[in-house]
Amino acid sequence: MTRIVCDGFLFDMDGVLVDSTPAVARVWSRWAVAHGFDPEWATMKAHGRPSLASIQELLPDAGAEVHERENEWMEREEIADVADVVALPGSVELLSALPAHRFAVVTSATRQLAEVRLRAGGVLKFARHLVSFDDIQHGKPNPEPYLKGAARINIRAEECVVIEDAPSGVLAGKAAGARVIALRTTTTDDELRAAGADWIMNDCASLRLLGQPGTGKFEIELNSFETPRAPKMS
Repeated sequence: MTRIVCDGFLFDMDGVLVDSTPAVARVWSRWAVAHGFDPEWATMKAHGRPSLASIQELLPDAGAEVHERENEWMEREEIADVADVVALPGSVELLSALPAHRFAVVTSATRQLAEVRLRAGGVLKFARHLVSFDDIQHGKPNPEPYLKGAARINIRAEECVVIEDAPSGVLAGKAAGARVIALRTTTTDDELRAAGADWIMNDCASLRLLGQPGTGKFEIELNSFETPRAPKMS
């Protein structure tokens, strides 16, 4: 058990606040099969990154017009497939306890898709500040999304805690200067550790908000967590 003090929070969406894994896997698997890729491999490649960036990487010779068309298909299919998108353990409780001006949701999804998933999970009403794919030039693992999230709440990234589930998001949070709590909801501990996570936990239910000390900072308690081991020196 340990305690962390911070000024604000920056939350990823998928795998942190809502469970969209089955929906994402269904859509990306259909796309992968249509293009001759292994569905599981393609889905993992796309995890935690903007869909357009993944499509560009997987179809490097297709050209901008094809990339845009494929991305539009992906967007339509993901927006339509939200029947089993639900809030992950602890996310509603945590967001409802935080002042809305002290946290932002930072996602690789477009704003329309993000709002659909957050609404399906019952957490959209808490998310006053949302940074989506529409707001950035460079997606995760670039630090831009988290730097913009911190700017939205007028708190330096170094004073924020990022909560992520994907290696690309962990890398983005660390590059922005924040401390990162990684959740093992979708990714192995080894991958999260390699990306530089400061702590690894099961989900948001493992985090307890103790309140704001006299300094106005948040104090949070981590339960059932692992501190990643330092890499061995060669």
